Amino acid sequence: MGNKVPPTLRFFLILLAIADLALLGMRLWPWQDVTTLPLNGATGIDPGVALVGYIAFFFWISGSRTPAIRGALFSAAWMGLLAGLILVAQVLFKAQPAAAEAPNAAYVRVGLLLVAALVWGIAGYRGSKMTSDATVGMLCGLWCAMTSSLMACGTLLAQMFLNAPVPNPNDPWKQYEGLAVGNAATQALVLGLNSATWFLLVCPLAGGALGLIFGLFGQGEKS
Repeated sequence: MGNKVPPTLRFFLILLAIADLALLGMRLWPWQDVTTLPLNGATGIDPGVALVGYIAFFFWISGSRTPAIRGALFSAAWMGLLAGLILVAQVLFKAQPAAAEAPNAAYVRVGLLLVAALVWGIAGYRGSKMTSDATVGMLCGLWCAMTSSLMACGTLLAQMFLNAPVPNPNDPWKQYEGLAVGNAATQALVLGLNSATWFLLVCPLAGGALGLIFGLFGQGEKS
């Protein structure tokens, strides 16, 4: 099992991405009104496009590769689940009003993000060490970050769906003209969508960069 990415793990990640996409679709119903969101609807469309890209990436990354690379990806995926739990904790902590207003709340949130980022870097180091290739380290850091981002995004979308019922189709989001104008429900929706997009796009970029940097230290070593 250590020499390949088991189909069950790959399918789990694909199903997780599909579940996130379903939650997003339910939250944005009715879909024809998505274009009323900022940037001509890009605020709601961007996370959906990113999730479709995740699904395609997960099919591609688990294709035919050398045993060493498959073993490195397998290790990175499991580390991604650990980093995902850390990001989920960050999302849940931020959602608690009392915790969010605590004096050191910002430090806790940033600290959790940094710990998750450290896990992405370690995944890159391990992948590079297993293959003596820093490029594989970058791929492992990316894979690890994408796995954890899906977990955080799913938690965020579930909160948005449960805490804010789908708008009435006869009065969808009304007129949104920025955070200074518009109803509170729409403001919360837009902020939540922006956070989901941030997790889906920024975290993998950071994971790939950290995987490459950490991988430079591991490429000359052999496990």
